[in-house]
Amino acid sequence: MSEVNLKTKTAKPVRKKSAIREWFDSVLFAVVAATLIRWLFMEAFTIPTPSMERSLMVGDFLFVSKFHYGTRTPKTPLQVPLTHQKIWGTEIPSYLDWIQLPQFRLPSFTSVKNGDVVVFNFPPEDQYPTDLKTNYIKRCMGISGDVLEVRHGQVFVNGKAAEVPPKSQMTYYVETSKGDLDDAFFRQYDIVNDYPTSTFNWQPIEQADSVSKTSKVVGYKLNTTAETIDKIKTLDWVKKVTPYDEEPSPTPTPFSQMYGGSKFPWTVDNFGPITIPKEGVTVQLDEKSIALYGTVIKKYEGNENVDITEKGVTIGGKAISSYTFKQNYYFMMGDNRHNSLDSRFWGFVPADHIVGKAVFIWMSIDPNPANAANKIRWNRLFSVVH
Repeated sequence: MSEVNLKTKTAKPVRKKSAIREWFDSVLFAVVAATLIRWLFMEAFTIPTPSMERSLMVGDFLFVSKFHYGTRTPKTPLQVPLTHQKIWGTEIPSYLDWIQLPQFRLPSFTSVKNGDVVVFNFPPEDQYPTDLKTNYIKRCMGISGDVLEVRHGQVFVNGKAAEVPPKSQMTYYVETSKGDLDDAFFRQYDIVNDYPTSTFNWQPIEQADSVSKTSKVVGYKLNTTAETIDKIKTLDWVKKVTPYDEEPSPTPTPFSQMYGGSKFPWTVDNFGPITIPKEGVTVQLDEKSIALYGTVIKKYEGNENVDITEKGVTIGGKAISSYTFKQNYYFMMGDNRHNSLDSRFWGFVPADHIVGKAVFIWMSIDPNPANAANKIRWNRLFSVVH
């Protein structure tokens, strides 16, 4: 009987990773994890403009849920992780558009509803792929199929007055006998000029004196809430408060900046009625419907070789007299109603441009604080977005 020699195999020692390799692996894991979380579940955003004041303030940092409405699959896969349009701190594009994938949406547990605060890709921005257009945040005032109208600043949906966001702002003209009010006075009412544009939350109104040939302050133009303006009305030196209300033109204005252009006499305070496109619904095409839906047919429906004129639409060289929409659309408005570039100016938001639902504010930094101690708005931390 032959013997079998059993040899014990000697285990090879595990080679310890270098410090550089450990660091690289940690960074790689963090980037992959952050990218997946950012794409699939939640993404952080900052509020840069006052269009949603006072519901959302300039300097608010908030988390936006992707899974509420269903996470979108990537359309532009060739992109530097954790970037949007540019590589951080440069003007270098962070993506290549050589590959554009069909876009789908993962299962959701809710849909966009009237009153939701929604982040979306800015539809008119043609220089970027859909998923890399600039992110906007507004409140959804109308969903697909709704008939929306604004009458004297009040939104009506399907003939019923829509709920007014409690912190929404409007513009008021306040006639006063005091011309020396300053930032400190208005700050106590949370009326703060926190954004460097020509439209301020407060500004003096001057009137020329025919005798002295000088100007004096006779009042103030304020962007604020209805609750705050009620408090200001009680001050004994306030003579009169007039809400701003831009009446519709007697006839359509040739150079109107409102959506629908010269075909409709609409203004920011008196707009519509307008029917929001809905998937599967057919619209007959004439001069007015082309003014409302021509851009939708040409830019957002995936049609090729579309030609639009005031009186007709052709797709692939064939004239059409009606059109059936391929996806749902939404009508978005800012809560700061007189300082918001929204659907009243550029139209509908397609369903494939929806990014997610604003959930809560985790940090808020005042860009123009009265003093260093007030830099952080402590009362806004970890507050739910309504």
